[in-house]
Amino acid sequence: MKVIIAEKPDQGKTLASIFQTKKREGYIEILPNEMFPKGAYMTWAVGHLFELAPPETYEASWKRWTLDTLPIIPDRFQYEIDRKKAKQFAIIKQLLRKPEVIEIIHAGDAGREGELIIRNIIYMSGVKKPIKRLWISSLTPKAIEQGFRQLLDEKQTRPLYEEAYARTCADWLVGINASRVYTILLKQKGMNDVFSVGRVQTPTLALIVRREKEIEQFRSEPFWEVVATFDVDGKRYEGKWWHENETRTYDRELAEKVSAFCRRKQVEVAEVVCERKTFLPPLLFNLSTLQAAANKRFKYSPQKTLDILQKLYQKGYVSYPRSDSQYVTKGEAETFPHILKQLSQKEEYAPYFPLVHESILHNKRYVNEKKVTDHYAIIPTEQVPNLTKLSQDERNIYDLVVRRLIAAHSEEAIFDYTTIVTVVDGRARFISKGKKQIQAGWRDVLMSQDDDVQLLPNVQSGEKGTVYDVYVKEGKTQPPKRYTEGELITLMKTAGKFLDDEQLEKVLAKTEGLGTEATRASITTTLKQRNYIEIKNNQVYVTDKGKVLIDAIGSHLLASPEMTAKWEQRLSEIGEEKASATAFMEQVKKLAAKIVADAVQVANHWSFEGLDTTSIQQKKKTTIGKHVGVCKLCGGSVIDKGSFYGCVNYAKTKCSFTISKTILGKSISQANVKKLLAEGKTSVIKGFKKGENTFNAAVIWDEKEKRISFSFEK
Repeated sequence: MKVIIAEKPDQGKTLASIFQTKKREGYIEILPNEMFPKGAYMTWAVGHLFELAPPETYEASWKRWTLDTLPIIPDRFQYEIDRKKAKQFAIIKQLLRKPEVIEIIHAGDAGREGELIIRNIIYMSGVKKPIKRLWISSLTPKAIEQGFRQLLDEKQTRPLYEEAYARTCADWLVGINASRVYTILLKQKGMNDVFSVGRVQTPTLALIVRREKEIEQFRSEPFWEVVATFDVDGKRYEGKWWHENETRTYDRELAEKVSAFCRRKQVEVAEVVCERKTFLPPLLFNLSTLQAAANKRFKYSPQKTLDILQKLYQKGYVSYPRSDSQYVTKGEAETFPHILKQLSQKEEYAPYFPLVHESILHNKRYVNEKKVTDHYAIIPTEQVPNLTKLSQDERNIYDLVVRRLIAAHSEEAIFDYTTIVTVVDGRARFISKGKKQIQAGWRDVLMSQDDDVQLLPNVQSGEKGTVYDVYVKEGKTQPPKRYTEGELITLMKTAGKFLDDEQLEKVLAKTEGLGTEATRASITTTLKQRNYIEIKNNQVYVTDKGKVLIDAIGSHLLASPEMTAKWEQRLSEIGEEKASATAFMEQVKKLAAKIVADAVQVANHWSFEGLDTTSIQQKKKTTIGKHVGVCKLCGGSVIDKGSFYGCVNYAKTKCSFTISKTILGKSISQANVKKLLAEGKTSVIKGFKKGENTFNAAVIWDEKEKRISFSFEK
């Protein structure tokens, strides 16, 4: 008999569904069949059953968070069971030790984490029996059967385990040492919080903080544009005054003079340039591009998209979700006509059929075996669902995947882009830009919307006319926009550039990208949980805590996208047997020690000038009911009431005086509340947020209006 170990219960049940079975506690018994003549046991993990042991397991003194215990570097890493999952491990171990079991089939997800989860279970069970590897990219009955008939030798995927194990240990080393040293040193500066530092999360946070600083330092400037409407033989169109290759001027008086000069003047079309552009259909989805599309379209967080996609995968409707490829092999491309035929019978997709291209088998834009690594692009499987039985979220994500595949079989989109240069009275030059859709092609399938660009009339160079109307339009320069969660995923994927040779050795690797397809979704979740960022209206805001950490780390490699990008590449090389895991870990140990030494060295120079650290500064705990001042309305006692300060006379006289502990996103310290009640004004507090804008101000008591207000910093 054989024991098959899946990564999750649902996957185990799906893998067993093509056989006759009997349900048992913690496993499924597969009855004897043509593929398994003596039957088999299908069991499963529940994600990671084991985790790396905490520092105190290696040495008792490592439990204390002190500088003299750092760096923490175990000689040999140990795993320990997650107590909540111990029962399932006991079931698996019992099955593996049955004397009739002669072989183990590793059926974890076809990726490095799946490799690690199942191998850890096998190794920790102490059982040494032959191992085969099930490697499939979809959970359709056809794919499952084909996978069981074409099992891999475990040696073929063992390097992925080495890669995953190295990643786990390296992240532990950096995380433990960096988190402890920065938490300890920041506590010495009065910051009463735990500062988690990680190889991927910290460079990502640094990118967010950098954008936040760009926004805070941005100073908006007014500008003016001169906009004219021209009439050329009855054909009207708009243009903007074009001077020194700019349509804006920061001189209002000049704009007004140009506008006055142009009124009712004669014009001549000086130049007409028309360029036709053809746009090919977009590539198929990998996880990052799908997460970005779902965030833009439905405002789904990256993690939500992955969770929905995982459900669709487990139901057999889409291929493996954590793919980093946007290409397929010829084998997958050969299945597309059958899949598309089924989709054509769905009311939602019928209007796009018949397709312009019945097959893309020979289209290298999509079919490229060299660009398919462990998995091909995310595509719908031949198991097309009844769409009405999907949840709305599942339907939305499935629809995105389906439309990408249909679009790949559609025509190109074609546009004519036109630029007209019009000269007023032989002197003032105006530019007009527009576009015209010649062929919608794939844009119809993906429901792409036209940009708000004017359609220009058919005018010829040398034609003459008049200025029909002209006016001055005022605008303001805008700060950089905050990232959305979807843009953050794209940013993480493209972050990192090549360093010089010396830096290359220091940071361990040689390519681009923050994290992997499998890990990027969890990074924003982690940053939110650790109170480094907040998500408001799908925009990413950094907290004071996030700013403090990145300010403390400064230009250290810990905050460098390049370091973690190149680290990820070195891990990939371990998985491809091109690099040594042992050599990699030796370098990581040196890096962990260097992180501690560097932090201690620079801590004396930390000032956090310009940052409001009141919300994370060490202070005595406020006791509910504690007196903080005198009521501005009735003279009663103002006390701490938990989330706000209020007058004790509310119960007797309904006195409505209150002060919230948080105003426009900023925590108001007890010291400032006391100052407000005693002096009528707090110190200047930086970083109040109202919509897109931030401002600095003191909170004051407006005696005339009898309410809390602001006194703005000059």
